[in-house]
Amino acid sequence: MTDPTPPVRRSLFLHAPIRRGPRAVLERMLALVDDDTPPDGPDGPVAVLERRMAALLGKEAALFFPSGTMAQQAALRVHAERSGRRAFAAHPQSHLDVWEEQGYNAVHGLWLHRTGDPFELMTAEDLTAIGEPLAAVVWELPQRDLGGLLPEWDDLCDQVAIARATGAVPHLDGARIWEAQTYYRRPLAEIAALFDTVYVSLYKSLLGTRGAVLAADTATVATARTWRQRLGGGIRDAWPLALSALVGLDTIADRMPVYRDHAIAIAAAVNADGAARAYPDPPQTPIFHVHLPAPRRAVEQAGAAILAEHGVQLYGRVRSGPDPSRCSFEVTVGENAMDFTPTEVVTLLHELLERVRAVG
Repeated sequence: MTDPTPPVRRSLFLHAPIRRGPRAVLERMLALVDDDTPPDGPDGPVAVLERRMAALLGKEAALFFPSGTMAQQAALRVHAERSGRRAFAAHPQSHLDVWEEQGYNAVHGLWLHRTGDPFELMTAEDLTAIGEPLAAVVWELPQRDLGGLLPEWDDLCDQVAIARATGAVPHLDGARIWEAQTYYRRPLAEIAALFDTVYVSLYKSLLGTRGAVLAADTATVATARTWRQRLGGGIRDAWPLALSALVGLDTIADRMPVYRDHAIAIAAAVNADGAARAYPDPPQTPIFHVHLPAPRRAVEQAGAAILAEHGVQLYGRVRSGPDPSRCSFEVTVGENAMDFTPTEVVTLLHELLERVRAVG
């Protein structure tokens, strides 16, 4: 039986299957090891990755996790146990709530105080209005589901200070901290210094195979290690995952400003044309959303037709909105999107909308 899914030859979507060939990744991984490299232990790839991440983020220690979901749950559980508080605050579109099946509650008995407008960034006023004691406050930088938006630096500092004044621990969902750095233009350690605990993804910005790292002070990491084991994350032979992340650190992390510049150029072309709308305008990070004057299902069908005919993938997922006649999709510029000129993206959007009208 043949695979009914058309092959993706080119894609605007960051995590399309063409992003990097396994052979090229394996060759780069091999360059990081020799015959004497142990798979585990203090000189193994996982330990090397943990030390490198701790240094980059300016923290005393770092701990590898098989997933970001597990890393963030462990961090929140530690903060809740220490404070005796079961609530934490985060934006209504926090990854913890939207994408993780409320694991913080199902597994740990914690509850989320959804803070702020779902379609705007969390503000100092939103945090001040919270009327219950919190174990932690979570900031997602950048806020992916808002098009990669970030609070201005001074605003972020004020928000963290408000949280600390109430006894809540500031935690950073830094899955895409490298994208955030392109806007703040500050060292990673300076960004991370605002927060007691920092989670970073190894497969999002860095395009590693999978996994995450939680960075904090030594005592917090030691307690998180216990929770990692309880949650089933103390896996052996994680060295291939660590090596693929180290490849990303060496080959991709420094290209984030280039990706952001290309995102700005694509968004500017889209908005100058006017058939669709890119937001934010201009993008703050390599992430932005393309808003279309067409319903979601029609766009999905048109996108599938373009993929089938041309092998070109425009999106990973189409998002509906309050207005059923409109929808949007996310663009995160990485090596895949660098293959598209701004003019070509505009042309593809016109083809997409023409196909929608043809079947409308």
